[in-house]
Amino acid sequence: MNLYIETENNQTKNHPAFEDNIIQAFGEIPEHWEPFIRVAQPVPGVYQILESNDPVYAKVDGVWKDTWNLRDMTAEEKTTAQLAVITAFNTRDQASNWSAWTLNEATCSMVPPIARPEIDQVKVNAGILTFWCGADGNWKDTPVRPEGNYKFDFIAWDWVLVVNDA
Repeated sequence: MNLYIETENNQTKNHPAFEDNIIQAFGEIPEHWEPFIRVAQPVPGVYQILESNDPVYAKVDGVWKDTWNLRDMTAEEKTTAQLAVITAFNTRDQASNWSAWTLNEATCSMVPPIARPEIDQVKVNAGILTFWCGADGNWKDTPVRPEGNYKFDFIAWDWVLVVNDA
């Protein structure tokens, strides 16, 4: 569906409206209403910042559009983002299990020294998962997960019952 936006002195007024609604209100598209194209909000890259969640209307190549201010992080912002990922990773429960993992600067994420093997759906269906084993420095299959409320203890390399002390 086509959109138009009302303009005055080459500035927008209000927000875009559907063509059908304008025709219903005025019988035609008045001269001071110009074509408008919605542009989806971009997803920032790893080291980019979207300055606002609200677009700015701008005339681009003769058509009004949503425009977004997406900028690259400064060196300081990039370092802060990396430190936040490292800190969050290192303060998790049983974090010592993943002490060999390092920051991949390109993705700003923690990665293992050995790539994770492909998921074996047969094992998963049987209740066996493959986790990083820090003691072995490699990926390792867990024992079968028991029924109930269990979490995995990476030091004992076994499932432990979660007891709620309510």
